[in-house]
Amino acid sequence: MKILATKKDKIKFIRSIIQGFILFLVVRLLVNAFFSFEVYGHYDMDALDGKGSKGFIALSYIGVDREGTDTLISTKRLEEHLEALKQNGYITLTQEDVINYYSDSQKIPSRSMFLMFEDGRRDTAIFAGPLLEKYNYIGTIFTYANKLEEGDPKFLSPRDLISLKEGTYVEWGTHGYRLAYINVFDRYGNFLGELYPDEFIELRKHMGRDYNHYLMDFIRDGNKIPVETQTQMQSRIRTDYMLMDEVYNKHIGELPGLYAIMHANTGQFGSNKNVSTVNEEMIREYFAINFNREGFSYNDKKTDIHDLTRMQPQAYWYPNHLLMRIKDDTKEDMTFVHGDLDIKKDWEILDGAAEFRKSSVIVTSEPRDRGLVRLNKDINSGNLALHARLTGNKVGSQTIYLRADRDLKEYISIGIQKNNLYISENGKELFSLDLNDHDGIIPQSIEENRLEALKDEYRIYNKNSKRLKNPTKMEAQDEVENMEVDSVEEGGEPFIPEMQIHELGDRKVDIFLRNNKLSVDIDNKEAVKDLSLSERPGGYIYLESAWGEYGYSQRNLADDVYDGVFEDLVIIDMDKEDEVIYMNKLQGRELILGKIKDRWNKIINWFIINL
Repeated sequence: MKILATKKDKIKFIRSIIQGFILFLVVRLLVNAFFSFEVYGHYDMDALDGKGSKGFIALSYIGVDREGTDTLISTKRLEEHLEALKQNGYITLTQEDVINYYSDSQKIPSRSMFLMFEDGRRDTAIFAGPLLEKYNYIGTIFTYANKLEEGDPKFLSPRDLISLKEGTYVEWGTHGYRLAYINVFDRYGNFLGELYPDEFIELRKHMGRDYNHYLMDFIRDGNKIPVETQTQMQSRIRTDYMLMDEVYNKHIGELPGLYAIMHANTGQFGSNKNVSTVNEEMIREYFAINFNREGFSYNDKKTDIHDLTRMQPQAYWYPNHLLMRIKDDTKEDMTFVHGDLDIKKDWEILDGAAEFRKSSVIVTSEPRDRGLVRLNKDINSGNLALHARLTGNKVGSQTIYLRADRDLKEYISIGIQKNNLYISENGKELFSLDLNDHDGIIPQSIEENRLEALKDEYRIYNKNSKRLKNPTKMEAQDEVENMEVDSVEEGGEPFIPEMQIHELGDRKVDIFLRNNKLSVDIDNKEAVKDLSLSERPGGYIYLESAWGEYGYSQRNLADDVYDGVFEDLVIIDMDKEDEVIYMNKLQGRELILGKIKDRWNKIINWFIINL
């Protein structure tokens, strides 16, 4: 028993050391974020050549997380973005620079950028702060006034804001008094009324686009008829601005001079003309700058300082994706990121841009077009096996071309687009497969999905019936709880959810091509076997990414660039005793070190979340 106790004590001792070390790292992150001892270096206005810039770009990140989520960019990816911007000569502007630029009293650099971080999250400040200091960039962090009073530890406190501003790399901005949703309907026309953010997030999967933000419209009933008069609407909206002004002055001594209204993008200052008039009046009264639109990054002197536009780089964008979007907005040349030059020398970039990393090739398309790279080897043998993971998003197209000629007029192509496998020869489709069917997924019926939505909506309604308006187009709750509907197996029509632009993809693809037969496995499961092809010799191998269609996204209205990601690419000549033609995959020591690093990061992330 003594030996066992000693062993337990040793384990506890080791665990305590690890926890202490991680706690030290977390405290250091906090200190670095809120107590910077460096000073932001403003650009030298006297050193500007000529007239300076014709305009500036504005980038607004939703938030920053150490490892990243589907909406919050990881620190690693954010640093890749900032590094790419720095290499392209971008210099940040302060709020005062923007004001002076529009008053014609100040020139700005030829490549100027206004940088923003939304929603006022503490993790954004913790992880973005050191990067701003590293690259000598200044950014504005937005907050909601009501969050300053709620004391939610996920969001910046007034003390945090004051500390950040004292550090010189961060300025203040505001999204307004509150984030709230009005006139909300689910995809089946059920009226949900008003929702707070946590309620909205819980029910988001059941919604389409039929909702609005608190300051964008009249409050309406289930028949979309206003339940407030013009005077009441004006009073409600003006009160929100006055509350915002009161809270900021109370807690930090002043109202920020920069506003980003949630959520206009309508060509005016609200979804309704009369509402827009009130918002515009209050915005011009309270703020020097307002970002009113999103989707495009470029602003110039023709843009109203109260009607500026910003781009929201997404968490999944590789740096060339960001640069490609900026290039399209500004019509200026960009120096794209190439990555590992030893890997790059094996490839020729034909369209778009490409970044080459150990174990991955990222092919970024042109806007509304494609990206294309070719392996610098004319493979004599047409009999080969190709293995890869395709990890680009589901919306878009990732394609591998085999036995192709130099003009890409004759080829065999294997591609995944919108979660479907397509095989073609010289442009003629030979085979297609819905990968949901391949996975054995049985979809809900439309009625099953509708019933699930009703149950979730009633659950939220019962949690807070005072705030969530009693739906006017929903069945009685007791009827919902006891309702029975047909599944797909019972004859119900399948429910096919709309694929979102940010949905991640990850497919292991194994291709076997011998003579005139092609077999493909997806995720270690046979997708097609011995598909007949025309006889043709070997040729080139291409990788392609392609923008699929105009993709709507509430987060980014105009993202028409696509990143095809080809990981762990291995090509084998089956005629030469499985000789490796090409390999870009971590092996041996690098693979082991990579796994150790991933495990360590997960441990640190757990402590950051739970401490």
